[in-house]
Amino acid sequence: MLAEVPFVDVVNTMLDATLPLTPGEWPEWGNPIEDPAAFERWNPVNYVDRWKTPQLVITSENDFRIPYTQGLAAFTALQRRGVPSRLLIYPDENHWVLKPKNSIQWYSNVFDWMN
Repeated sequence: MLAEVPFVDVVNTMLDATLPLTPGEWPEWGNPIEDPAAFERWNPVNYVDRWKTPQLVITSENDFRIPYTQGLAAFTALQRRGVPSRLLIYPDENHWVLKPKNSIQWYSNVFDWMN
């Protein structure tokens, strides 16, 4: 499985005031303020104990949509559960990997992981 810029704790991330979007602007997730139970139902952090699929976790430090610490949290949870996993961090990319050198590395890692 490829987990690129993953959410682990959606509720706390969506309530983070440093992110550009407010909870009301995430209709596909629901609104944690208006209906916390419905929003919490989809929060991946509640299902970490069920994670078994090996994952390549890719995150970028300049991602203003999803804090890169969410990727670190996903990788840490996988490692603590003994799930085969690998972490790839781009300190100079945002939500998309755009720089040619990084793009080559991205594809190389993804194809290696899939094989």
